[in-house]
Parts: sequence; structure tokens; C-alpha cells
Amino acid sequence: MSTKMKKNTIIIAVILVTATALNIVFHLVIEDKKTTNETTVTLSPVFTVRTEEAEVRTLQAYLEVNANIVSGHQVAVMPEANGRLVSMQVGLGSVVERGALIAQVDPSRPGTEYALSSVYAPVSGMVVSSPQSVGSTVSPSTVLMTIAVADTLEIEALIPEREVGQLRTGLKAEIRLEAFPGETFSATVTQVSPVVDPVSRTKKITMRFDRNDSRINPGMFARVKLNTRTYANVVSIPQEALVEHRGRSVVYVLNTNPDENYLNGVPAETPRVEMREVSAGVNVDREVEVRSGLKPGEEVVVQGQQFLTDNAQVRIIGKIYEPRV
Repeated sequence: MSTKMKKNTIIIAVILVTATALNIVFHLVIEDKKTTNETTVTLSPVFTVRTEEAEVRTLQAYLEVNANIVSGHQVAVMPEANGRLVSMQVGLGSVVERGALIAQVDPSRPGTEYALSSVYAPVSGMVVSSPQSVGSTVSPSTVLMTIAVADTLEIEALIPEREVGQLRTGLKAEIRLEAFPGETFSATVTQVSPVVDPVSRTKKITMRFDRNDSRINPGMFARVKLNTRTYANVVSIPQEALVEHRGRSVVYVLNTNPDENYLNGVPAETPRVEMREVSAGVNVDREVEVRSGLKPGEEVVVQGQQFLTDNAQVRIIGKIYEPRV
């Protein structure tokens, strides 16, 4: 091969290589332009949740304790003479009227005979104790029976020391008795002990029924719901809506304008939630007072919030958001 032909071959090879390189660069530039002109669509996950509205309510704080029904006024009945108890006209649980004959004592001694000494009820009420039996020897210091005045029944309860700061006379209570399931009796606190028992660390309170009921007897067991503090007209939400996030109390609030503040490519009918810090107050029966950070009528997530983040998309159970036309 001549020198001239070798040169021509080299020139042609250089031209082909250069053309190929230029073609690759050209395609890269075109692809880059296409990429920069296109919009990247990134779809975020949509979480299914349930929401409830924040409402203005009155929250009634209360304590629940056990209690006993007792008589506020009891009278011990004793005979006027020494002798043998020969009859008992009434027994434990009997209701007696003032002046009714309740027992008789025979003061007779060997060789002497006396008329029976009658014992009468000094007050109207119920016999709550009857420790003596017929045939017993009694004296004027012997208690034949104890009568509880029926219209002075009281409820006594012991309140733990940690709760005594809420106690005061005049507090209202709801009383439930095992003897009458399904019924509630109203009562009022009439006395609060001035001291805390050093052994049990409790303080005794005394309540009286607002209405007398002859079915209620001393010695009955009671369950007391004592209303302590009233929080009127507060914004409240279900306890489930409250979430602890990095030491803060937060709720996830439904965006009130679901067509706004969306990322590119997200359907306008898909609502989002806002993570918002709130100041929580008292908790009564799983209803939490919100002191600040939330307005009445705003919807908060009460189920499914454990998976949410700020500005997350949600699908609300039982609600359909139509896209704008």
C-alpha cells in the first residue's frame, strides 16, 4: 500500500470517530433537555384515618369510692329496773314508733313479786342492734337494743389523701346500692373530717341523702360517685387524638381547605393533616380539655394517627371529598 493511501485511510477513520462522538454528545444533550423539561411526579402514601370534631363541653370531674350507710342518730335503749328479761316485742331490723312497747322486765325476787317493768321506744326508727335475749338478767345500765333514727341516715366514705384537696361541704354525690341495681340516689356532703388518718392516709367524709327512702337501711354497702370540680365550656377532644411527640402534646388537624397546599401531582380531592402542638388540661372519662392550640369545630384524627407525619395525605372513613370542577 502506498503512503498516500495510508494517509487517506487514517483521515477517514478520524472522521468516523469524530462523527460518532458528536452524535453521542448530541443525544446526551437532547436527553438532558427532555429530563429538565419534564415534571417528576412523586406520589405520597395515603393513610386511612377516622376524625372527630373538637367540641365545647362541660367536663365534670369526680371520684369513685366505696361507702357504708350508717345512722346519724342512734339511741341506746335500757330498762328502768333490775330483773329478768321476759319478753322482746321487736327484733333486729324492726321499725318502731316512739312510745311503742318493745320489751318487758320482771323485777321480782324470790319471796317477792312485782309487776312487769315495761320498756318503750324513746324515738321512732329502726332497731339496728339487739344484743340481749329473753331470759337474760339485765340492769338499768344494760343496753337492750339500739334504735337508729330513720330520717338521719348518712353515708360515710374514706377519701385517699391525694384527693383531699378537692373536698368541701356541699359537694353533690350519686349513690348506688347493691340492693337496688340500676337506681341512683342523690346525696350531699355535710361534713369533712379535719384530720387525715395517719394509718390509712384517708380522710372521712359524711353525706346525707337528699330524699329519705324507707327502703335504705343502716349497714348497706354503697358505691359513691362524688362530683368534685366542674370545667364549664371548655374545648375538648377524645383522649385518643392526643399524641406525644418529642416531649410535646400534639394532634393531627384536618386541613380545612383540602384543595390547597398540595405537592405537584397530588389529586386535589385528597385532604392533608397538620401536626399541631396543643396544651392539654384535665382528662375526664377519656375526654381531654384543650387549653390552647385548637378551636371548636376543627377535626382531629382519633384513629390511625400513629402512622402520620406533618402534611400527610389521609383518607377519612365515612367521608368523600369531591374534586373541584
